Amino acid sequence: MTTAENPRTAAVRDAPAVVLRGGTVLTMDAAGTVLRDADVLVVGERIAAVGPRLEVPEGTAEVDATDGIVMPGMIDTHRHMWQTAMRGYGADWTLTQYFVWNYLEHGRHFRPEDVYAGNLLSTLDSLEAGVTTSVDWSHGLQSVGHAEAALAALEETPGRWVLAYGNIHAAPWEWSASADFQAFARRVVDGGRTSLQMAFDVTGDPSFPEKAAFEVARDLGLPVTTHAGVWGATNDEGIRLMHEHGFMTPRTTYVHAATLSEDSYQRIAATGGSASVSSESESSCGQGYPSSWKLRRHGIPVSLSVDTSVWWSADAFSAMRATLSSDRAREHELAHAEGDTVTHIGLRAQDVVGWATRGGAEALGIADEVGSLEVGKRADVVLIKNDDSPTMFPVLNPYGHVVFQAQRGDVHTVLSNGRLVKHEHRLVDADLAKARAAIEDTVAHLESTLGAEGWAAGMTPDVPDTAVLDNPYTYTEYRDASTHQRG
Repeated sequence: MTTAENPRTAAVRDAPAVVLRGGTVLTMDAAGTVLRDADVLVVGERIAAVGPRLEVPEGTAEVDATDGIVMPGMIDTHRHMWQTAMRGYGADWTLTQYFVWNYLEHGRHFRPEDVYAGNLLSTLDSLEAGVTTSVDWSHGLQSVGHAEAALAALEETPGRWVLAYGNIHAAPWEWSASADFQAFARRVVDGGRTSLQMAFDVTGDPSFPEKAAFEVARDLGLPVTTHAGVWGATNDEGIRLMHEHGFMTPRTTYVHAATLSEDSYQRIAATGGSASVSSESESSCGQGYPSSWKLRRHGIPVSLSVDTSVWWSADAFSAMRATLSSDRAREHELAHAEGDTVTHIGLRAQDVVGWATRGGAEALGIADEVGSLEVGKRADVVLIKNDDSPTMFPVLNPYGHVVFQAQRGDVHTVLSNGRLVKHEHRLVDADLAKARAAIEDTVAHLESTLGAEGWAAGMTPDVPDTAVLDNPYTYTEYRDASTHQRG
């Protein structure tokens, strides 16, 4: 252990039960129940009771939640965790520059140990911010050895993780057909606590070469998560091909979904899929305008994600705030274009808190276990409370406070599956020194491999004379003239 321990933390960590006393409880149940001055009792791995002035078993440790907000652990449905070693490196990129960095240049130099380092840091980063479940959209798995490293980091840290296996450097119909991948997938499905998805995109090539990867996913019983509706990369033809071949299911997650036609949104809605909105990402790098306003109009379920901290924030507070702000900005803009004025806003703070919790659980098919504070569910619980911050009182509208006032530094206590992972604003049993050493090794490796000039240039990479604007996926020659007209 590298974090200094205090007796209060030890008492909570080692107790057979924990009660969070006297907080404002956002249950995020179907009725949207909010309880003032209420308790949440955790016994073992599950929530045993929710309500005011609960009686608790002997030996229960108490956490004072007075003036705080108790809510479910937040859920991120799309995070490139392996890139966390490069935190902030691409702050000024466009999406095209990211394609160049990730697919053509730097991303090719990541070793298995670099994937491990990024994932390890990202798990700690997630938990520290109250994100207890995250989908590792791991599209840098150039070999099964890289996948083993990613999995090892996920299983080393408490939390609920989903490894979305992908390899942007090879065709999905090739890597998914390999015996090594399929053996790995079956072992993960049958074994550890980490769930598995397949992560790949559909280019729109009319021959639909991705069909073979979808068939593998179906044979293995794995959900597919795919970047859909991304300007210059994946658009309506991919959705049409998926739909016409029967591969759009309620378990499919469409990441971004920002530049689709009415027809495509209707296909998603009709087949029961959900969308993962990354509003900081979409606003900054050009996938398209953040799509929550379109998704709401079509009744498509929404979850939230941070995408990658190689660019942006790595916490759900930022994701909620960016989503609410961009959705409202669009609503006002559309009204003004018609000479109208919005007098009652459509998207409320409660809605985006729901997307960050229950919405993520529903997208991942685990809403019967997590996503709300209800008796019998897994104890993924977050207390937002900071007595030293003038921003944390008064709490009048708790949903609005979570979205617009609170920050990751206000996360006081986090329980993951009943296990204490953060208390009194500090991670518990977290080996930050190990994570730091692993990250420093990765950064040193990339700097030495690329050279000082290449390393510096990577922060604003030039676009080479390739077809990357029309097709960033180097494993196929298909080009889509729907967004660019390059010869």
